[in-house]
Amino acid sequence: MNIKNCAIYTRVSTDNQAEKEFSSCEAQEQKIRSFIASQNDWQVFKIYNDAGFSGAILERPALQELLSDLKKEKIDVVLVYKIDRLTRSPKDFYQLVEFFEQAKIDFISITERFDTSTPAGRLLRNIMLTFSQFERELTSERTKDKMLERAKKGLANGGLTPYGYIRQDKKLIPHPKEAEEIKSIFETYIESDSTAKTYQMLKDRGVKNKLGKNFSKTNISHILRNVIYIGKVLHNGEIYQGIHEPIISEEIFALAQKIHKEKQKKIRVYKNFLFGGLIKCEECGSNMTSCFTNKYIAGKLNRYYYYRCTATMKQDWQACSVKQVSAERLEDFCLENLERISVDKNYIENLVFRLNNDNQAPHRAGYELTDGCSKFSTENLSDTLKFFLTGLKTTKGIERNLFAKRFLSNIFYSPESIKIRFISCQSDGEAVAKRSPAPPMAGLGERTLSSSKSEFVSSFLAPNSRYELFNIFSSA
Repeated sequence: MNIKNCAIYTRVSTDNQAEKEFSSCEAQEQKIRSFIASQNDWQVFKIYNDAGFSGAILERPALQELLSDLKKEKIDVVLVYKIDRLTRSPKDFYQLVEFFEQAKIDFISITERFDTSTPAGRLLRNIMLTFSQFERELTSERTKDKMLERAKKGLANGGLTPYGYIRQDKKLIPHPKEAEEIKSIFETYIESDSTAKTYQMLKDRGVKNKLGKNFSKTNISHILRNVIYIGKVLHNGEIYQGIHEPIISEEIFALAQKIHKEKQKKIRVYKNFLFGGLIKCEECGSNMTSCFTNKYIAGKLNRYYYYRCTATMKQDWQACSVKQVSAERLEDFCLENLERISVDKNYIENLVFRLNNDNQAPHRAGYELTDGCSKFSTENLSDTLKFFLTGLKTTKGIERNLFAKRFLSNIFYSPESIKIRFISCQSDGEAVAKRSPAPPMAGLGERTLSSSKSEFVSSFLAPNSRYELFNIFSSA
């Protein structure tokens, strides 16, 4: 027997009605109870009564309690005496019916034959929801039209008021102090040809944005390209003459745009970084992103590639002591040492012995090796390394980077050490190519064979079925 839990919702509009005609709520309840009794295997779950609340709003205690209970899947059917007891707003009614539909709750108005548990009721519900969707789309179109009309009239649309202005009577008015800072931003950028130096100028002077925070380089770039500061408004890619007072002259603004375009036009040399997306800063935990700098030597452009700690980009150069490392130097260092150890039989044997026989370290460190990874062999580790290195030699560009990501989870860099975390300990190249999962492990641990400079050090780190096989100590 499938019992259906029924929620009864009743409402009267005002406090006076609640006091003088409280029986009307009771009458609603009794009518609904009689209807429930006439159905097979239906039972009253709970009564929700909003006495003295308008049907024009949804912020009613009992209604909100009902909606909360519906989310807990305690109720199968919601019943009202009339639809206007639930709400008098067509828009709110559409939203509530849509909510009932998503929650798979039937809705019944016992006096109006509105019953979503029947085919006819579901048809009517779907028609109403279609009209609701039409109304939402129509409202969206009207909003877009209003925003376009505002732009054509020279009025800035809503959102956070641009730095440098305040709003008075829905119009932008220059803020005396902030407007001067906007002028300083443009002047510094034009003089220095650098958003970084402009950022530093604002930071040194303690200038904050409208949220009370330091400006970021992204904020500055947005300001430098925002036509609002020359008395114009931008809407949907089109520029319109604004009615607000400009802060920057069009000549100054045009000069800033020219500098920006010239910087964008500089010769671009595309490079696929071998370890792009894999490097993490050991010092602060931030990602290290691939970047480059240009230097002219004897009239010739030279490009230098780096992995740079993103903390120094999001904040400033002093945010992290690691800063950056030469991409070529780091990549060559890792590959040379991986090549060396892949043919170093004594080292591999020593590493395998420690991994297979040091049974105390895992327990002290709080982790255990599962059966699938409890035994390592010299051939396993050596062949995996050789397969990995061969793959890097036979692939180019983005394919080379993608191949590296099949084997490596992360590379942690600091000036003192470089840790390479491998994804799988399998030696079968085909299995690796198919991205077979590494044997599951639990916990965290590390074991060290040596700590001398430029030597690989065995370690084991296994969160999320990944392990750290090598730790390169370096002064790179």
